[in-house]
Order: sequence, then C-alpha cells, then structure tokens
Amino acid sequence: MTEPRYKADLTAGALKLPESRIIADLLLRNLDSEGWKKAIVTRNVLQARNPATARRLTKLIRGRLETMGPDLCKLVRDCNATVAAHAVFAAAIKQSPLLGDFLDLVVGEQYRVFGTALTTTMFADYLEGCQERDPDMPQWNESTRRRLRSSVIQMLAQAGYIENTRSLRLQNVHVADQVLHYLKANGEEYVLRCIQVSP
Repeated sequence: MTEPRYKADLTAGALKLPESRIIADLLLRNLDSEGWKKAIVTRNVLQARNPATARRLTKLIRGRLETMGPDLCKLVRDCNATVAAHAVFAAAIKQSPLLGDFLDLVVGEQYRVFGTALTTTMFADYLEGCQERDPDMPQWNESTRRRLRSSVIQMLAQAGYIENTRSLRLQNVHVADQVLHYLKANGEEYVLRCIQVSP
C-alpha cells in the first residue's frame, strides 16, 4: 500500500519551542538510547506530567527536527525566539505536507488575492481537497480534524503568519535570514516555497 501523503501527526501539538530547544540540544549531543531515556524519563528535562507524555512529545519533536540537519538544530537551540520558531516551523513543514500544502495552497492564495484573514471553514475545505489529491489519506473523525486545525492555526500564529488564533488576521512575515540561508544551502525547495508564501 502506498504511504499516504497526509497524516494526522500534527495533532500532538504546535511548535513547542521551549521543548524543541531541549530536544535540539539532546540531538546535537548524539546521545545513545540510554542517554535519551535518562534525559527524557529519569531527569524529565521536558518537565512533562508523566513519562508517557514525555515520550510522546519527544517522538513528535525529535521526528520533526530529524528531518533536517544539525545546523538547523543549532538555530533552534542557540538563536533568538523568532529565528528558532522559524527553524522549528521549517522542520514541521518538511515533516508534514498537511501543514506545508495548507500554506502553499490556502494561505498563499489569501496573500495573493489580498485577503485580510483566514476563515474557520478554509481548513475544512482544504481537507476535502486533500482527500482528492491523496486517495490513500485516512478518513479522520471530526475531533481529529478539529485538533489538526487547532494545531495548524497555533503554528501559523506562533510563526507570525496570523495575528492570533482568534482573529486569524493575516500578517506579513519576514522569515529569519538564517533559516532561509539553511534551506537554500540544503536544497529544501518545497519548504522554501511553503515558508515564503507571505509577501
């Protein structure tokens, strides 16, 4: 069976910047599995409520950051909040075409037609289109769809594309130069296209 293009792996959360900085640091230290277990479970470096939550968060963030190289992890760990947020956002786009294509097809279109805000129905309409583009996409129930929309909207707010999660008002975004430089140097054409939808 073909691997579906669209997966619901975004429901676990938005950018999670503080946690992403910690995971980036652990990745850069090249820990073995015992080292990861000690940091995540024993020392609870993510300050999660319980070991299961810690493991789930680690799986999400590590999976996201591992789509990119160590230089991006350094941006996440060492740079200011804006640069780090754009670096995590870039990794999230690469990991999840569901997020990337929404930026490319829906958010980008709103910027092009001088729309001022996203609407709550745009994501639902987008998911219908995803089903047509990817027949292997799972059939998600309403609560999964709501959680996906919530995660995507939170990410757009955290990365600066919208004013906040209530107004959904579009803003112009100047993606951090360090992040654009990394993406260009590493041939990340798809991520570059998606992340640069704002004029």
